[in-house]
This record gives sequence, C-alpha cells and structure tokens, in this order.
Amino acid sequence: MIILPETFNVATYFVDRNVLQGRGQRIAIECGDRQVTYQQLLQETNQVGNALLNLDVRPEERVLLLLEDIPEFLYCFFGAIKIGAVAVPTNTLLNVGDYEYLLNDTRARVALVSDTLLPQLRLIPGERLRYLQKIVVIGQGDEGSIDFSTLIAHSSPELDPAPTSKDDAAFWLYSSGSTGFPKGCVHLHHDMVVCSELYAKGVLGMDERDRCYSVARLFFAYGLGNAGYFPLAFGATSILSTVRPTPEGIYANIERYRPTLFFSVPTNYAALLAHHRADGTEFDLSSVRLAISAGEALPATLFERFKQRFGVEILDGVGSTESLQMVLSNRQGAVRPGSSGEIVPGYEAKIVDEDGKPVAQGEIGNLLVKGDSICATYWNQHEKTKDTIEGHWYRTGDKYYQDPDGYFWHAGRSDDLFKVNGRWLSPTEVESALIAHPAVREAAVVAREDADRLLKPAAYVVVNPDFHPTDKLAGDLRDWVAQRLAGYKRPRWINFVAELPKTATGKLQRFKLRALQTQNGEPVQQGDADKVSAP
Repeated sequence: MIILPETFNVATYFVDRNVLQGRGQRIAIECGDRQVTYQQLLQETNQVGNALLNLDVRPEERVLLLLEDIPEFLYCFFGAIKIGAVAVPTNTLLNVGDYEYLLNDTRARVALVSDTLLPQLRLIPGERLRYLQKIVVIGQGDEGSIDFSTLIAHSSPELDPAPTSKDDAAFWLYSSGSTGFPKGCVHLHHDMVVCSELYAKGVLGMDERDRCYSVARLFFAYGLGNAGYFPLAFGATSILSTVRPTPEGIYANIERYRPTLFFSVPTNYAALLAHHRADGTEFDLSSVRLAISAGEALPATLFERFKQRFGVEILDGVGSTESLQMVLSNRQGAVRPGSSGEIVPGYEAKIVDEDGKPVAQGEIGNLLVKGDSICATYWNQHEKTKDTIEGHWYRTGDKYYQDPDGYFWHAGRSDDLFKVNGRWLSPTEVESALIAHPAVREAAVVAREDADRLLKPAAYVVVNPDFHPTDKLAGDLRDWVAQRLAGYKRPRWINFVAELPKTATGKLQRFKLRALQTQNGEPVQQGDADKVSAP
C-alpha cells in the first residue's frame, strides 16, 4: 500500500519534487525543437496557477483544457491542480455538440484552449454555454479571448500549493461515450501516484534515464500517464508531438528522439508493421527497450511479427479511464502473446458470473478489479456509479477467463459475446485467427442473423496492401479459421472494408458494424468500403 500524507497536493509530487531533488536542469519535455527543463516546468506551472488565481478560479472549480500535445498542456494541467482547482483534459477530436455538453457538464468558467481548436468552441452560440466566461488561448486568439502568453508574463513564478487532501478531486477524465454522452470520472490527488508506483515502476521499471513517446494523446487516460505523469514521476523525459500520428511520422520521431519506452495501440502496431521504407532499409528502433499496448486486445500475431522484425517485446495490458492506467499487464520476458497478462501487483481482480459468484478457472465471466487508482465516482451520474462501482470493486464491462498460470484472456466486452449453436463465441478469438493470415491487417467479428434468424459470426476485414479483396480470398479466410478453431466459429460472411470504425482512442466500435446489418443477414453498403460477401 502506498502511504501519502493526509495533506497532499499531487502537483508538487510531479513538478516541484524534481527540482527539490536536484533535477532542475534535466530535460522534462521535448516537443519539436523545444526542450523544457524541470526548472522551467516548475516556473511555468506556477505562472499558470497564479494566472488562474488572477482569473478568480476557486478551489474545486473545474478548468477545462482543450489543448494539443504541447508543453503548455502539462503547465495548465498541474497549474490548475496546484491551486486546488480541478483540471479537465478534453478530447481534441470531438464535435461541437460534444464540447457544448462538456462545458456545461463541468460548469467550467475558464477554458484553456489551443488556437487550432478555438474555432470549434466559437461555433457554439454563447447563450447555450451556461457557465463559460473566459477563454484563454495558446497561440493566435481572437477578439473575445485572453492571450495565454500575455497572461503568463504578468504572473509570478512562485506559488505555494493549495493545502489539498490526498483524497480531494484533482482532475476529471471523460470516458468514451459509445452509447449516450460520456461520463466524467472523478480522480483524486493520490491516483496518479498509485499508477506510477504500481505500473510504471513496478512493471515497466521506469527511472530517470527513460524517454517516453506515446501515440495516444495526453487527454486520454492512457496517454496522460505514458507521456504525462509517468516520466515526471521519475525525472525522465516526455516526448510530445502535435502532428497526426502516421506510420511514417512515428518512425521518424522514434529515430529522431530515441525513446526507450514506446506506447501505442493495436491498430497502430498493425499500421507500423504494414509500413516499409521506400529504399528497403529497416527503421531503427534500437533505442526502444519496451513497447506497450492498450485500448483493445493485442493479437498474438502482431506481438510475434513486431518482435521478429524489431527485436522488441510489446507488453499488452488493460486499463480504463475509470482505473486510470493498467491493472492487468504482461511482463518483460514473461509475455504470453494474446493474453492481457497478469494482475499488476497492488491491484486485485476476480471473474464472476451474472450472480456475482466466482466462475471456475477457464470459464468466461465478468471482470471486476479493485485498486486505489479507480475513480471515486462519475460526476452527476449516481445510478451509473452504483451500477459500475460496487464498494471497492469496479465492474469493467469486459468478459475474461483466467488460465492455470494466472494469465487473463480477453473474451470481449459484455455485449460483444454471442451464442452460436448454443455455445459462446468470443469475437476476439476469431479476430486473432483472421489476423494471423498474411492477407489480413485488421479484423472485427460481430453477430449477424441468417435467414432462419439464428446468430452466426460475420467478419469485417481490412487487407494488407499486397492483397486484393476477392471471393476466393473470402473463402480462403473462412477455411483458414475453420482449420484453427471449432467449426461453429468459422465466419459465415467475410466483408472487406477500407477501415474499421474506431473511437478516438483506437477502440473498435462493434456497435457501428452491427448497425450496418439488416435482419436478413445482408450488410448495408457503407461509404467507400469495398465489400465481398461469401455466404
């Protein structure tokens, strides 16, 4: 158990402490050609905190952050927390309606915004924003905004932390809103410390020599740890990029900045493996000691191909916005490809049936986890909080089974599993089999009714560049699965698509694939997707 004092402000732990321990001149952040030392990080954080005080931001008041992955993100995040306010990092990929909802739900009077994102907020009629009073813009603002640089220039670089409790709210993160509006997960001052100690140190073995590069952005729970507070916890270096992450750009950043830890998601690992340099030479990933994956299950074949090509192990793990970071993870040298790994020491996990009783080993059930980084509540969502957080336990919504060696295996989300011929089918198992075929870059499996109104598996497949969708390939893929899995798991239909629907965090949106289908089992045409059905 991690012991913290009752009066504790987490901004001092991640920012001030590094300077007090003599790391003031070490590089905390690299972004493009910018290098920020820990001393500069402390000064800028203090100036943001004082600027917010000058704007009359009060303790416990929410401050909305709509920012690109730039050093100012961390200045603003920790600056708000240091004065006792609540920072709310916000997804930069949402639409105008989402921002209206979030601004009203947080009741933020002040928003800190990157100039590239300001036009989105300006599309919301002012009378529909019930609380927002001031927009501070980093970059080129407009007539109605406050210039960040000017505001900071007039703020003191000295700031005493607010005397918050370790159990006070420090920040909110909004969970994915795949059905309805997203939920605000309230995280406390101690939560980031717990994740840093249990996962970053305990599993990844992080120290001040590490350089962290994350494809997942800072406004995600996953990215906030990867390139935000994890490196700051150990006096390490965060590598930030504002450029849209393409395989070519990611490889270029790895070769330029030489990260030791690389964080991404399965979709991106597949894209990296599909990408090759025009001159045939290999990309240099020799600086990377570990790669990390989260967001959805990493197929075993992606792990094996990445390790064979680059000599780097990918540690797949499972976390959530609610748990903040990983609660299950593979370990270096002990990876079981295709699994989510073992419980991260310091957390607990159990797999139960619909009545809450533990299932037998090897049987699929509902995964519940327990740990000190799990959010305190969903803001203003009492019933959803009760449905999800049961005392000390958090109901993840994932189906899992555990093998005799203690490894956890993902079977899908609770609403993804379906029965075929009276037997449970896990979409992820069929997807892993499909991805093992050299023609397949990505795959997703959902239930579809046949002519008799019985559920059968339907597969949506993105092919690798060297292959072309044909009826023959569809048949080959169906036979490929049948040779590796039980016959009832063989896809009844293969549908070739240009891409799979994903959330901004890279998670597959199966509900969108299910929505494509009609009752008679034929898929609805979708945009530019190339479709071949093989009934």
